[in-house]
Amino acid sequence: MAVRSGLWPAFLGIVLAAWLRGSGAQQSATVANPVPGSNPDLLPHFLVEPEDVYIVKNKPVLLVCKAMPATQIFFKCNGEWVRQVDHVIERSMDGSSGLPAMEVRINVSRQQVEKVFGLEEYWCQCVAWSSSGTTKSQKAYIRIAYLRKNFEQEPLAKEVSLEQGIVLPCRPPEGIPPAEVEWLRNEDLVDPSLDPNVYITREHSLVVRQARLADTANYTCVAKNIVARRRSASAAVIVYVDGSWSPWSKWSACGLDCTHWRSRECSDPAPRNGGEECRGTDLDTRNCTSDLCVHTASGPEDVALYVGLIAVAVCLLLLLLVLILVYCRKKEGLDSDVADSSILTSGFQPVSIKPSKADNPHLLTIQPDLSTTTTTYQGSLCPRQDGPSPKFQLTNGHLLSPLGGGRHTLHHSSPTSEAEDFVSRLSTQNYFRSLPRGSSNMAYGTFNFLGGRLMIPNTGISLLIPPDAIPRGKIYEIYLTLHKPEDVRLPLAGCQTLLSPIVSCGPPGVLLTRPVILAMDHCGEPSPESWSLHLKKQSCEGSWEDVLHLGEEAPSHLYYCQLEAGACYVFTEQLGRFALVGEALSVAAAKRLKLLLFAPVACTSLEYNIRVYCLHDTHDALKEVVQLEKQLGGQLIQEPRILHFKDSYHNLRLSIHDVPSSLWKSKLLVSYQEIPFYHIWNGTQQYLHCTFTLERVSPSTSDLACKVWVWQVEGDGQSFNINFNITKDTRFAELLALESEGGLPALVGPSAFKIPFLIRQKIITSLDPPCSRGADWRTLAQKLHLDSHLSFFASKPSPTAMILNLWEARHFPNGNLSQLAAAVAGLGQPDAGLFTVSEAEC
Repeated sequence: MAVRSGLWPAFLGIVLAAWLRGSGAQQSATVANPVPGSNPDLLPHFLVEPEDVYIVKNKPVLLVCKAMPATQIFFKCNGEWVRQVDHVIERSMDGSSGLPAMEVRINVSRQQVEKVFGLEEYWCQCVAWSSSGTTKSQKAYIRIAYLRKNFEQEPLAKEVSLEQGIVLPCRPPEGIPPAEVEWLRNEDLVDPSLDPNVYITREHSLVVRQARLADTANYTCVAKNIVARRRSASAAVIVYVDGSWSPWSKWSACGLDCTHWRSRECSDPAPRNGGEECRGTDLDTRNCTSDLCVHTASGPEDVALYVGLIAVAVCLLLLLLVLILVYCRKKEGLDSDVADSSILTSGFQPVSIKPSKADNPHLLTIQPDLSTTTTTYQGSLCPRQDGPSPKFQLTNGHLLSPLGGGRHTLHHSSPTSEAEDFVSRLSTQNYFRSLPRGSSNMAYGTFNFLGGRLMIPNTGISLLIPPDAIPRGKIYEIYLTLHKPEDVRLPLAGCQTLLSPIVSCGPPGVLLTRPVILAMDHCGEPSPESWSLHLKKQSCEGSWEDVLHLGEEAPSHLYYCQLEAGACYVFTEQLGRFALVGEALSVAAAKRLKLLLFAPVACTSLEYNIRVYCLHDTHDALKEVVQLEKQLGGQLIQEPRILHFKDSYHNLRLSIHDVPSSLWKSKLLVSYQEIPFYHIWNGTQQYLHCTFTLERVSPSTSDLACKVWVWQVEGDGQSFNINFNITKDTRFAELLALESEGGLPALVGPSAFKIPFLIRQKIITSLDPPCSRGADWRTLAQKLHLDSHLSFFASKPSPTAMILNLWEARHFPNGNLSQLAAAVAGLGQPDAGLFTVSEAEC
C-alpha cells in the first residue's frame, strides 16, 4: 500500500510493511515510533488530526489529517487499513523549513459505520511516515446521530396554590449526541438568567421556586440535537388562589325589627384560577340590646302601621292570582295555534343531530327527517311483472334504442339541465326508482363502442368502459350511483360486515361484449387468514347474492376482482348493484377507521363542541362527513388518524383529558363515552360520532389545549393533542379540501384513456400471440405485478386488452405512461414502433 519516495531511505518500505502487519492496542493520543539511530526532530508531527464527528441521516463525513515532515499518510479504521484509492492526497513543501508536508482526506459513509454498529464504536486514526519513523494521530470516533421520537418522561399538568413550589420533570428522548433541553412557556422560551424564580436542573426538570399568578401557562419541554427537534405534550400549570375574608364592617344601626348587621367580603384575597371560595357567611345579624328597640303595640301609631302592612300583603296576593289566570289562558290559546300551524312547517325541517340513546346524551348520530316526503326503492333492480307503482307512470320504451338515427354522438355531460333531463327520462324505468335525485353522488353519460369512463368525484368510485365493450352500432346511456347504506337493505349475518360503499351501475340487462371495470374503495385489512371476502350483487328480485368469493375465482366466471390495500377493481359483464362484504375468520380481522375531529369555525357562545367522527377509511365516507360539517359550520382541528378496529366484540371508547380548568369546563359527567361494537362493525351506520361539550369560563378565552383519546377496549388506540386558537387557527382546513378527480364525471371516447387508441391496438396485436421467447402478454403481466391473474387473462379473447384495461382503471388520471412504455420495451418489443403513430395511420 505504501508509496515510495526517492528522497528517503529504502528501509521506509520495510517500516511500512511492518506497520501493515503490526498489531497491538491503539492509543487515543498521538504516539511516535522513531527508527533507532534516526533524528527524532524529523519524526512526523500532526498539524491537523481527525476529530469526532456525527453522521446525520445519510450524509458521509469527512476526516482530514495533515503532518510534517511526512512522506506517506494512511488512515486506519477499526484496526483495518483504508484502501489507497479511497484517500485524497495533497503534497506540499514547507516554505520556511523545506520539509515535505502531506494532507490526506477520506469519506466515511453510514453503511461503513452500521457494519460494526452494536459491536464496538467506529473509529479512525492516521499513521504518518518519515525517514525517522512513524507517528499515530489521536482516534476520531464516528457515530450515527439520531433522536428518538418519544420522551422517556413528559411533564404533567399541575394545579398549585400561590407561592407553592413547582417541579415539572422532563426526560428527553434517547439520542446521539445527547439532546439539549429547553422549556417553553406559552411558546415563549424560558430563560432562567432573566427570571431568578425559575431554574432548570441537571436532569432537565423545570423548577419554579414560588408560584406566581403569572406562572399559569402551558409548559412544553423541547429536546433537540443536530438531527431533529422534539416537543413533549404541553402541561397546563394553574396557579390558584384560595379566597380569604376581609375584616368585618362596623355594626349597622338598630332596625325596626330590633336587629342590626355587619358584612364582610371574600376579597382578601379573592379566589383566582379555581381557588376555593371563602367558607362561612358574608353577613352577620344580631338582636339589638339598646333601649331604643323596646317597642309596644299599645300606641295608636303602631296599630295603624300593622293594619297598613296587612292591607298591602292582601293586595299583592290578589294581583298574583290575576296574573296566573291571564298566563294560563294565553298558554291555552298559544298551544292551539302551534298545533294548527305545524302542518305548514312540517316539510321544512332542517337536518338535526339528536341523541341516539336517552342514557348517553353525548353519543350522537344523524337522524333522518321523517317529516319530509321522500321516495325510496325497496324492490328489484329489474322490471317486475306485478305492474307499476301507483306513484309512477311506466312506459314501454326501452333505453337501449339508438339515438339520433344511429349516429354515434359523443359529448361530455356536466350542466344541471342535462342532469335533470337524464333523471326525468330514466325515472320512468322501474330499475331507476331507487337512485338518488341529486347529482353529487351520481354520474352518467352516453357511450358507444369507443368506450369511456364515469366517475363520482371525491369518492374513489369509477366505471371504466373499455373500447368494444359496447357492441358496434349501439349507443347506451349508462349511470353510476353511490347509495347511502340506510337507503338500501343489505342483509348481513354472523360476523359479516360491509367493507365498501354500495354502488349501482346500469341499466341492468344491457349487452356487453367485454368486461367493464368497477373501482371502489374498501376499509378492510385483507388477510386470507383473517377474512373471507365476498362480492355481493342484488338480483332482479331484490335479494342479495354472493357472486364471487375472492381468492376462489374461476377463470371463466362472469366476475373477477383485483383486491389492493385500499381499493378493489371488479371485472363484470353484467351491470347492477354491488358491495364488498367481509366475514371475520378470527379476532385478528380488522377494519380501518378514519378518526376526524371537527369544531365550529365561529364560536359566539360560551359553549364549544368538539365532534369526533369514526368512519370507514374510504373516500366516499370522508366526502359525506366533510359536506355535513360544511352545513354545520365546522372545521377540522387535527390531522386525521387511522385506527384498526378488530372483530373482538369490544366497544370503542372516547375521552377528553387535560382540559385547563382555569379556562374551560367540561360538561362530560362520565370518564368516557362509548360507541357499541355492532354500530361500527355492521358498517351500515353513517356519521357515527361523539361530541365533547366544553364551556369557556370567559368570552375572551380563545386558546384551547387538551387531549382526546380514542381506543378499542383491549385493542388499537389513537391520541390527539389539541393546541390551537379557536378564533383564528385554520391550519388544518386545507387537509380535507375536496378536489376534482380527473375533471368531468363523464369522459367519452379517447379522452377517457391514458393510452392512445392506435398505440393500444399496436400493443394488443404485438403481445396477444404466444411467443417462445416470453415477449408476450404473460411477461407484461409479471412486470406489472399482475401475474396472479394469468388464468383469468388467458380466458379472454385478448389477454393484453384485459391487462391494459386494468392499468387504465388503476392509474387514471395520474398514471405514468412512460413506465408502461418501459415495461413493454423490456419485453424485447421495439419501443419506438409501439408508442408512435404514423401520419398515415392518423
